[in-house]
Amino acid sequence: MGMISIALSKGRILEETLPLLERVGLRPKEDPENSRKLVVATERRGVQLVVVRASDVPTYVGHGAAQLGIAGGDVLVEHGGAGLYQPVDLGIARCRMMVATRRGFDYQAAVQQGARLRIATKYVQITRGHFAGKGVHVDLIKLYGSMELAPLLDLADAIVDLVSSGKTLRANKLEPVEEIMPVSARLIVNQAALKTRRAELQPLIEAFAKAARK
Repeated sequence: MGMISIALSKGRILEETLPLLERVGLRPKEDPENSRKLVVATERRGVQLVVVRASDVPTYVGHGAAQLGIAGGDVLVEHGGAGLYQPVDLGIARCRMMVATRRGFDYQAAVQQGARLRIATKYVQITRGHFAGKGVHVDLIKLYGSMELAPLLDLADAIVDLVSSGKTLRANKLEPVEEIMPVSARLIVNQAALKTRRAELQPLIEAFAKAARK
């Protein structure tokens, strides 16, 4: 059979995935964080890591370019986890998707039904869905980084972003005012590959589930 590819992204997910990969016997042959290579061999013959942008992981797995992937729950909700088998919550890269505002902003008054809010975020689908459920109209401002600046410079009333420790919010005089959902990284699997290559993929899925429980 052909090579099995596992798509994952650099940064926190990769950092926290490395100990899991080691427990599963998939230690990379070179450090993916510092290597310029986008395809990295592992110590298990026939299995390689493919390093892609976080938001592209579901696309690579969904189209079968990678058979497995590791993606944050935020990416799966925002970019569509439909058609992907998500057998294991790996319990790593834990954080929360939060609404945050400037300190002293009256959020409860601002989210009355029928109200209108300006929100800066890169999570447009998640934000739209959350506020539609409350009956609040939102003007969405898509940003790709430094969300915390938006309320400070009066670009937006609130932001929606991932929060782990909350230090960045506090440093910029912002405070979390509502949790939208908890987030952690998940193992995702291409469904067609699982049908045609179950004998190869099922043991890997079970090994990841066991490693995540340790």
